[in-house]
Amino acid sequence: MSDRVDSDEADALLKAAGLRITKPRRAIARVLADAHDHPDAEQVLARAREHDPSISQATAYRTLAALAEKGLLRTHTFDGSATRFEVANRPHHDHLIDVETGEVREFVSGEIERLQRRVAKEHGYEIIAHRLELYCRKAG
Repeated sequence: MSDRVDSDEADALLKAAGLRITKPRRAIARVLADAHDHPDAEQVLARAREHDPSISQATAYRTLAALAEKGLLRTHTFDGSATRFEVANRPHHDHLIDVETGEVREFVSGEIERLQRRVAKEHGYEIIAHRLELYCRKAG
């Protein structure tokens, strides 16, 4: 992703949350827009400080809370770990969590999606939303 696209997505997140665009907030939003993992608040802060060392913990936490409150971030608490964040406008996916390392992998399975819809239908329901988390350890 180019820097301009990252800045545009970061600015759009801040504007959608009704936040004034400042250098620290932009750095935080860019970290989130760039993240391919699911960073927790401390990881977001550390990454944002690589761009702007003056960012306070309070600014990071308030920015994350405002973005999450507006539904612009999805929050995850995998097996009692620290809350992790991801931008909410990303395509649907499920998560595989390595219980030994804490690594989170995203995956999409058409077969699982079809099975979930079938199970819901068999019980007289239609799925509105769902989260699937598989807690695993490396085989072998």
